[in-house]
Amino acid sequence: MAVSWVNNMFSEPDILRFLDENAIAYQRLEHPPVYTCQDADLVRPKLSGEHIKNIFFRDEGSKHFFLAVARCEKRIDSRALGRSLHVHKLHLGSPEQLLTLLGVTPGAVSILGLVNDVDCKVELVFDAEIWQSEAFLCHPLVNTATLVISRQGLLQFCQLTHHPTRVVEMAERS
Repeated sequence: MAVSWVNNMFSEPDILRFLDENAIAYQRLEHPPVYTCQDADLVRPKLSGEHIKNIFFRDEGSKHFFLAVARCEKRIDSRALGRSLHVHKLHLGSPEQLLTLLGVTPGAVSILGLVNDVDCKVELVFDAEIWQSEAFLCHPLVNTATLVISRQGLLQFCQLTHHPTRVVEMAERS
């Protein structure tokens, strides 16, 4: 596949081409930059699909990385999630680690960033509460657009990028 590499990372046009070339259907909507789920609610029209947040975690020694995906409204209990993942303590990954591994910056974190994790250092973890949703809203590696992709399309994407999906019950913080 012809890819315009910048620091060996896919850009938005590259990810769209990747989806097109692999027959992964999507609907794309442009909008002003958003950095949080609340920002997105203010600028994006209602789209059919699960409105998700993606949180980039690392273990205490920065040896294991996780991309946790949950419903936007859910306040994830990171201690309980760490226990589910058999990790002593979870921390947020740094912006530098996020850029190095997924090729995105805070505010543009996306499942689609896994295309840049060619060494498969990041484990994808979905909240069981939303895993059966028919479609999901994802950034295409930038926070100025949103894609609607079916669950089947995401499964295909994960298979192509060698990132199996782990589904766990994510407890909510009280």
